[in-house]
Amino acid sequence: MASEGSKGIMTFYPTAEEFKNFRRYVAYMESKGAHKAGLAKIVPPKEWKPRHSYDDIDDLVIPAPIQQVVTGVSGLFTQYNIQRRAMTVREFRKVANSNRYCSPNYDNFEELERKYWKNVTFNAPLYGADVNGTLYDPDVKEWNICHLDTILDTVERDNGITIEGVNTPYLYFGMWKTTFPWHTEDMDLYSINYLHFGEPKSWYSIPPEHGKRFERLAQGFFPNSAQNCDAFLRHKMTLISPFVLKKYSIPFERITQEAGEFMITFPYSYHAGFNHGFNCAESTNFATERWIEYGKQAVLVRRTIHSTGKLVLFSSECKEIRLSCHQLRVINEHAT
Repeated sequence: MASEGSKGIMTFYPTAEEFKNFRRYVAYMESKGAHKAGLAKIVPPKEWKPRHSYDDIDDLVIPAPIQQVVTGVSGLFTQYNIQRRAMTVREFRKVANSNRYCSPNYDNFEELERKYWKNVTFNAPLYGADVNGTLYDPDVKEWNICHLDTILDTVERDNGITIEGVNTPYLYFGMWKTTFPWHTEDMDLYSINYLHFGEPKSWYSIPPEHGKRFERLAQGFFPNSAQNCDAFLRHKMTLISPFVLKKYSIPFERITQEAGEFMITFPYSYHAGFNHGFNCAESTNFATERWIEYGKQAVLVRRTIHSTGKLVLFSSECKEIRLSCHQLRVINEHAT
């Protein structure tokens, strides 16, 4: 089970045999300390393919693309999502590759990253986010985002509860500069993201052990948002640049995801990122036994927030998972 990056974000290269058991491989990654960075990359075996061809998806409809309007200065930004008319993948790709929205010329990812932060407030891009569905062929068994067979699946199987984008897959069609702001997953779950095709995706991650420090920093920079909602980072509206994180000694890591690669985020891992150009990713959440305590704490935090009389509002890209204490017990019983 080869891996790279003993420090920071680790990259794993499972063999075909190792790739057959998703839960076992996640446990192996954590045994190597991958969760400490909050994020890990997995390069699947070369012979593995989730879909025979992507030539037949042009007519797939993106029901509610969002235009991402970003305001702010000096590495501190707020993103507002404006819903636009439905469009097909063919129409979206045409817009993404147009002169107005295509990615600039660059020699390396570091140069593109600088251009991203320099131009993040200009020329608001369109993001085809939260599209229900999957691009996996139905006969794919290994690492099928529709059927990961983790303990989160018991919520759907034993309780009949379907939570879109949490225990079902979502598709994301990106273009240059489309962004996912700083956040942790709903209920601090794990997430898995597969980049089906297209241009790369850059990720930032803050190790979970430094999550509280990051929250305090964000609260200081965005006091009005923090006053309105203790969990305002879950709204997926807040962007803080690497320059600011460095200045205030918040540890973070960065990595680039290429087409055909997986990224896994771990419980209570703050992460953010942007797309380099037209691409398509598929994502969902999952859980392991290690997550259960995080889930219980997330329930307690939400209770505390609501007991203050404050309403937690979530953007169109943020799915609130409604797992009751009873449902957590069901998961706990299944795990034990």
